[in-house]
Amino acid sequence: MNHRNTTDLVVTGLAVVEAEGFDHRTALGRRGYKYLPLAAQYFLAAARRAQDGPGEAAREATGPRRRAATVGTNSAAVALHAAMDRTVLEAGADDLSPLTAPYFSINTYITKLAVEQSLKGFNITCTSPRTAGVEALETGVRSLAAGRADWLLAGATEAGLPPGAPGAAHSEAGAVALVLERAEAVAARSGTALGRLAARTLFLPPRTAAGPDGARRAADRIAAALAALGHPEDGDAPVTAVLDDSPVGRAVAAALGDRARPVPAGAGCLAPLRQLAGQLTAGPGPRAVVTAAAEGNVGVCVTTAAAPGEPAAAPEERAAGRPATAEQPADAGR
Repeated sequence: MNHRNTTDLVVTGLAVVEAEGFDHRTALGRRGYKYLPLAAQYFLAAARRAQDGPGEAAREATGPRRRAATVGTNSAAVALHAAMDRTVLEAGADDLSPLTAPYFSINTYITKLAVEQSLKGFNITCTSPRTAGVEALETGVRSLAAGRADWLLAGATEAGLPPGAPGAAHSEAGAVALVLERAEAVAARSGTALGRLAARTLFLPPRTAAGPDGARRAADRIAAALAALGHPEDGDAPVTAVLDDSPVGRAVAAALGDRARPVPAGAGCLAPLRQLAGQLTAGPGPRAVVTAAAEGNVGVCVTTAAAPGEPAAAPEERAAGRPATAEQPADAGR
């Protein structure tokens, strides 16, 4: 199949799972999930909910090697690593549980999901501080644009940090999952979409951010990213800024100025995707989420929510500025 001109992607499924009140036996089933780490449980539950209704049939209509997953996380394994360290120090490595030991590797946290739903195109875990969820969206969308899959499950998941861990006071727990598909495939089955999104990550060195020109440098880079993603330049489209009080966070906040609605950042990467999910269900129109980490990572995501019942294939006269088309890498289609 030639994918060179099939990069119009739409969001067809969305789910948010909160840790409070979560019970894996109710959300996933009574057998087979007890020893699955919490972050993996949260994302698997969100993934299933995002496919409620016709979503599962749409996935099954796509061949296993044409469907894929990308997930972002910062703290999924922190508590488990701490528990493993205690076991090794107090009793020895022979006492590590064979049921949980494989999850020392962050890449295994979506293995159960990939096996259950036969996601054989690719499975990628991103871990950049605070921007990992946005990075998962960016990586997944670019991969679909390059023709490496046709159906994508993307999002973020976090587990609570143990007491005493850095950032524990702002710990996050839960998951956000989104399903993205090619617009023409959704239109062919007379489906509808929640909207469209486009994402980009960049880097602002902390030393640069803390300098006298930090806000301007941040403004230039963010403005370029928003423009590339199709965010309207008139300044009327809402922007949500998920930031901390680091030099990078302050520089980004100054760069966005009064146009942005500030939201305190958590310790992980979940808050930006929670805001993004809210934007896709907040009514038609373009919006953006900007987030940044003390380490210099910056993430920008532009969403355009669809009107209820809007066909997946938008008309050619779609309003200028809507992030309708995924970025096409230079090697796409080769």
